[in-house]
Amino acid sequence: MAPLPPPVRGQTPLPPPFRGQTPLPSSSAPTWSRRRSATLLLLVAAVAWLGGLGGAVVGNQIADWRDEPPTRGSDQPLDVAAPRPGFENRLDVAQVAQYVAPSTVTVSADIGGGVSLGTGVIISEDGEILTNAHVVDNADEVRVRLAGESEPREVTVLAADRGNDLALLRMAGEGFEAATFADPDSVRIGDDVMAIGFALGLDGEPSVTLGIVSALDRSVGQDGVFLDGLIQTDAAISSGNSGGPLVNAAGEVVGINTAVARDTAVFTATNVGFAISSDEALPVIEALRDQADGEVREEAFLGVGLEDRRDGGQGVIVIDVEPGTPAADVGVALGDLIVAVDGSVTDGSSALIAAIRDKQPGDSVTVAIVRDTESIELDVTLTERPG
Repeated sequence: MAPLPPPVRGQTPLPPPFRGQTPLPSSSAPTWSRRRSATLLLLVAAVAWLGGLGGAVVGNQIADWRDEPPTRGSDQPLDVAAPRPGFENRLDVAQVAQYVAPSTVTVSADIGGGVSLGTGVIISEDGEILTNAHVVDNADEVRVRLAGESEPREVTVLAADRGNDLALLRMAGEGFEAATFADPDSVRIGDDVMAIGFALGLDGEPSVTLGIVSALDRSVGQDGVFLDGLIQTDAAISSGNSGGPLVNAAGEVVGINTAVARDTAVFTATNVGFAISSDEALPVIEALRDQADGEVREEAFLGVGLEDRRDGGQGVIVIDVEPGTPAADVGVALGDLIVAVDGSVTDGSSALIAAIRDKQPGDSVTVAIVRDTESIELDVTLTERPG
């Protein structure tokens, strides 16, 4: 992957204004004719000058328009790698870092008098950028800076999905180096991975950290954000890494770095970070593109209150069923233990909420429950989440 070319400023397609020339009158012309010709000459010159001024103003305006970030999503297909059986060699950090750097940008967002710093990934040649929603949430202005550049570029926040913690940005221009996503089925536990991003907002080039895929299909939930299908990694992830890529030995994006486990009064966390997997991110990107083009994304709704188990077992306990909801319609009852949705195990309420929110109103899902000692499968048609 070659380094990015220097930015090309917009050029007006208009030709330079033509300045007309009026032939001089012959010396034999009458005096009144020479005066009229002189007046005509001055008039033509004035019109030409005004035309030139107007052309320059219009040309500059068009150039300004062309430098403004687009407000519509890209129609370019995302670059997704073909399936691969695995990697014979370990990840070459220097080589992969050089390969991925042109697709990695720093993100600066002005929020409430402060600045939120994060990282983004260029995903289309015409300037689309993927980052975390929490990096740009409630931002007044957002800028990005590309590898090898000293000045930031203005971007438009096309759309954001707080529930999936992803946002789509776009900058003006063409010919950017777009990242390649890994085939979701090619990601395996134990694979070498590298996190790249602008950790702590430090000066200079992005930071890189090396680790492995520690686990797959993790779920976390906090402050209304419920994420599932996460990749767990021991590659160090710090503030400022949010929204940056987690890549494999081929430089393919396996996930978008989003969270890190921290020490609490009860738990101690060491090198436990999470990335939104490409499997989860790819459909969200398409939904964000639709949202940017005017389509409103509606979240699906089941209609149950939940409580996590505290005995170490899998599943989540139903503690409330709202009347008139899809759950009530199919007979979900208090005390039921929901253990899976469409065959995916629900290890807790975060996983179940995320699984339902990933669906669309009208989608049908199979909910596996345990009632007393009986295993039951219920087919549920989801509705729109109430406002």
